[in-house]
Amino acid sequence: MNEHISRQLREAAGAHQPDRARMLARVQRGAAGPAPRHRTRSGLRSWPRAAIAGLAAAGILATGGLAMAGITQAPPPSEATTAPAPPSPVVTPTPTRPAPPAATAPATAPAPAAVTPPSPHPTPSASAGSRTQNGPLWSAGSIGSHSNAYWSESDLVLRTSQPLTSLTVELRVAQTGGVRDTGNWRTLPADDFTVTVQEAGGALVYRWVLKPGRTVPPGEHQFAGQYNHATGVRAATGDGYRAEAQSTGGPATVWGGFTPAG
Repeated sequence: MNEHISRQLREAAGAHQPDRARMLARVQRGAAGPAPRHRTRSGLRSWPRAAIAGLAAAGILATGGLAMAGITQAPPPSEATTAPAPPSPVVTPTPTRPAPPAATAPATAPAPAAVTPPSPHPTPSASAGSRTQNGPLWSAGSIGSHSNAYWSESDLVLRTSQPLTSLTVELRVAQTGGVRDTGNWRTLPADDFTVTVQEAGGALVYRWVLKPGRTVPPGEHQFAGQYNHATGVRAATGDGYRAEAQSTGGPATVWGGFTPAG
């Protein structure tokens, strides 16, 4: 029995190397004191004091050895492993496509001036006399009362007692210096006529031609040409008008000059 205990003590001491000096001193003090007297039951004999001391030392060594073994064999606390954060994605800006240039409307070439065929009849002037009435037509020419030293308007009043299926009206303003077109108008619908203004034969010529399929109703109608001229009172002796029409009664033509503004 003592050999077995000694072997266990040696194995525990060799394995764990506890503080043997302190432990042995504590065992020796316990062994040196007076042994307590215990009553033992008959048939049982007390263990020798040395055996008791050995058992106590073995218990202490075994307890210390187990504690040291637990401490030695316990794995070191694992350090918290922090997973590396994933790299932030690199956002590459999408290149902005330049806006296409604004479309520019192509320049429109000016329409060529309308070429008006010459009248089959000579254009009358004030010196050539006049015919202010013919068939269903009646006419009168005058210079507008609101004309001034810089600007004038030539007016033609035309009356018809029958519907007209064709009509051409022409006003001629002699080029007396600085005569330039500034506009024209008529009391009949504008969409019913093709209008041209051009310089021809030393005069500014305004012409209205009734479109095919249109009709001029009976009544009084007016045509006017407006223009600038050289400063001063302008003489209208070289100006004139002419109107050619077709009605149910046949063709009719009137012409004449312009009376000065009253």
